[in-house]
Amino acid sequence: MGETAEHDPLEVRRRRALFRAMHRGTKEMDWMLGRYAADKLAGMDDAALTTFEQLLAISDPDINAWLIKPELVETRAFGPLVGEIRAFHGLDKSADDSAAT
Repeated sequence: MGETAEHDPLEVRRRRALFRAMHRGTKEMDWMLGRYAADKLAGMDDAALTTFEQLLAISDPDINAWLIKPELVETRAFGPLVGEIRAFHGLDKSADDSAAT
């Protein structure tokens, strides 16, 4: 008998990650991570979901600092994911605009 979507281990992890992303404790992180998760989790494979879950274990002040100043995380394992979250929210545009002036 096949697994139903509600009992699929990957789907259970996605639902838990979505809840954790939307209930961080600060409205800013709830919004930033929650919106990203709501849009992207369904397409995440096991490896991407694992990285996102690991990011969710990081404190809000650290994640917030990385989102504001991505150069703080570029060389770390979360650099690409932070870049994706910034791009999702259009934060990279402001960096491109300031570099052009």
